[in-house]
Amino acid sequence: MTEPTEIITVETTTIPCDGGPNPALGHPRVFLNIETDHRVDCPYCGRRYVLKEGAKAHSGH
Repeated sequence: MTEPTEIITVETTTIPCDGGPNPALGHPRVFLNIETDHRVDCPYCGRRYVLKEGAKAHSGH
C-alpha cells in the first residue's frame, strides 16, 4: 500500500476531487464516497480524505 500524497479532513461523506488548485496538474473531477472505514483515497491523485470525528453522513437531494 502506498502512502497518500495528502491527507484532507472532511465533514461530509461525498467529496469532489479534481487533483488540486492547478488545472494543468489536475485530473477529471470525480466524486468519492466515504463508507465504513471513514476514509477514501482518490484513484487519480492519491489524496486521502478522512471523515472528521463526529461528522454525520451527508444526505443529498
